[in-house]
Parts: sequence; C-alpha cells; structure tokens
Amino acid sequence: MIALLDCNNFYASCERVFRPDLAHKPVVVLSNNDGCVISRSNEAKAVGVPMGAPAFKLREVFERNDVAVFSANFVLYGDLSMRVMSILSEYCPDIEVSSIDEAFLDFSGFDRFDLQQYGEEIACKIRQCTGIPVSLGFGPGKALAKCANSIAKKYPAKTNGVYIIDSEEKRIKALKWLPVSDVWGIGRRLAKRLKAINVSTAYDFTQLADEYVRKAMSIVELRLKKDLEGEQALPLEKTKATKNIAITRSFEKLYSTLGELSERVATFSTVCSEKLRRQRSLCRSIMVFVHTDRFRQDQPQYSRNIILKLPFATSSAIEISGFALEGLKQIYKEGYLYKKAGVIVMDFIPDDNVQQSLFEQSDPRHVRLMQAIDNIHASVGQQKVKLAIQDMNRTWKMKQESLSPHYTTRLSEIITVYAR
Repeated sequence: MIALLDCNNFYASCERVFRPDLAHKPVVVLSNNDGCVISRSNEAKAVGVPMGAPAFKLREVFERNDVAVFSANFVLYGDLSMRVMSILSEYCPDIEVSSIDEAFLDFSGFDRFDLQQYGEEIACKIRQCTGIPVSLGFGPGKALAKCANSIAKKYPAKTNGVYIIDSEEKRIKALKWLPVSDVWGIGRRLAKRLKAINVSTAYDFTQLADEYVRKAMSIVELRLKKDLEGEQALPLEKTKATKNIAITRSFEKLYSTLGELSERVATFSTVCSEKLRRQRSLCRSIMVFVHTDRFRQDQPQYSRNIILKLPFATSSAIEISGFALEGLKQIYKEGYLYKKAGVIVMDFIPDDNVQQSLFEQSDPRHVRLMQAIDNIHASVGQQKVKLAIQDMNRTWKMKQESLSPHYTTRLSEIITVYAR
C-alpha cells in the first residue's frame, strides 16, 4: 500500500502557524516580487481569489474581503517542510519526497496495521508538532494514492483527513468521481485530447485499450493507466542528486546596464556553486540567460541565452561566476530594459571522480577556500562572505512588502512570549 501525504494549502498554512489570529480568515501568499498568488487558504478560495492571478489585479478583492497577504517566505516554508518530513520518517522507513509539501510513503509490510487509525495518528502528530494540517491518501499505487488524497482533502469531515482505497468498489467509485484533468500525471494538453474522445473521468481513461494508450500517447501514460487499475506500475523513486541547478529571478525594477546585470548573475552563480558543493558535485556546463519584460509591449523586446562548455569541472563560486559573466557579456545588448536573468549549471560529475585536463584545470586552492566559506555560512548565516562584484547589502533584490519574520531560522526574529 502506498500513501501520499499532502500539506493542505502549505504556504498559507505556514503563515498561520505563527499567526493564530488568522484562523478561519482568508490568507494568500504571493510569488517572488509579490507577483502572483501561489497559495490560498480555503477561505481565500471561497471569496473568489484565483490561483496564479496577478496580485495588482486583486487589490480590491483583498481589501473588500480583508484578505491577509504575505510575500513568499521560502526559508520559513523550507524549514517547516523539513520538520514535517522528519516526523514522517518516524512512521515509515521508505519515503519519496516529491515536493516541498508532498511525500509518498511505501507501507508494504504494514498488513497488520489499521491504516486509517495509523494515518490519523500521523496527521495528528504533524499538526501537534508543526501546526500544519495534512491529508493522507492510501492506495495500491502512487496514482490511486493521489486520488485517495484528493478525496481526503475534499471531504475532511467524513474522512478525518485520511482515505483508503482498499477495495475494487472504492477504486471504481473514486475513479468515476475524479475528472481526467485532475489525474496525477495528465497535463492540460493531454486532458484536452482525452476529452475530445469522450474521456472525461479517470475511470474512462482506464477503459481505453492498452495498445491505444501506448501508441497514441506513450509508455508513461500506459504505466499511469496500469497504476490506476490497481497494478503498482510507478514505484517510489530513490533520492538522487539533481541533474541541473537553476537560479533565476525577476528584478524589482528594470535594469539597463551591464554592471547591474553582472551583479545579479554573479550572485546567482555563487548560490548555484553552494548547491553544487552541498550535493558533492561539479558542473561542466553553464547556461546564462536574460530577457526583457514580455508584459511591456510598449518597450523593445529581447531574449537570449548562451551555453558555455567549461574547460574543466568545478564547483568554485569564483570560477563559475567568472564563466557566467563572460557568457553574459556575449549576450548583453545595449538599448534594452531587462526584467529577468538566470544561471543554470549542468552536466554534473561527482566531486571525487574528476578527470584532470592536460592544459587547464580548476584552481586547487579554491577547494579549501569554498569549504571555509561554507563553514562560515553554516555557522553565522547565508551570504555573509561575497565576491567583490556582489551587492554587499542585499542577497536578492526582490519586492517583498509583506514578508513575515523568519520565526524558526533567525534568532533575532523568533517569537517573544510575555508571561504575566
């Protein structure tokens, strides 16, 4: 039996943990630069706040319904996510963390357990220890667990936040209830194609012939179909090192000079290098891109990227930023107002499996230097040591007008309790 645990309205729930006055009130969280709505409480959904809508278009809705609006505080969300996943590891040894607010759990061998009671115990423990409400769905495979989770979330009063698909009757009933567009793994385009052939529910999808699904779609959709039929065709994935690391950000204002863009690209490069070292990898390729504001059609538009094949593998912030800045110089053009830039490091190898180059190689002194910088950041906080080209006062230049405190990760921002 596979279970899917999903944190309900995760970002909004994280904000509520330390603001009990917001219980039963509409809460929304905005994306980087306070751009779009990326999380909504149930109350916010009820007053008509759509997901992904630009915040500036919803100001009247926010004011009229007294909606609490927060800038995305990913440091806080990441810390609370880690605490949730740590609690899960106490209940199940085999976990696949699929996102910041979701995890699959393999309960094979738990035949003697009452999974309804066990799931409610897990949900209760997470709520007590973190304040985050969760839903659990159990099924023979990952796709059915996802379906069961949707039912648990849709009907919390009837299910106590836990639903189990453990019979053929429940499986068919759940699949007939679930729209095909909401099936895990079926995107918008495929859902449109399926509806064109009168496939409107997950059950309709399972009635298609295997050969048709394989030929008209792909082997991926065929595995999904088998999983929905109760055959475990999508096993849990083991934790792997990422294949690329991307740091991209929209700017708080439009940039026009190479100097302004260079500072941002250098900062993005240093963060990429830190993440590389954290997973003990080296990169051999870098992509750098810039583009203007596509929503400002009154301005000239320009978008360009460049991929650089490095002469040697490295995780040094000095070397990666140097290569990235060389790439930026090649794609930068004067006369444009830039809104976004990014750095993506690719083509990884383990840091203990380096093939030396005959003519060029990474500076060996950088290894100890980067270790020292990582140790400083681990003890006193991120971005304390920077390259000379970086802005010494700010790490990310983002608009965050409604940022909540870092309650759990910054000592100066923890909650103060006054006892009487």
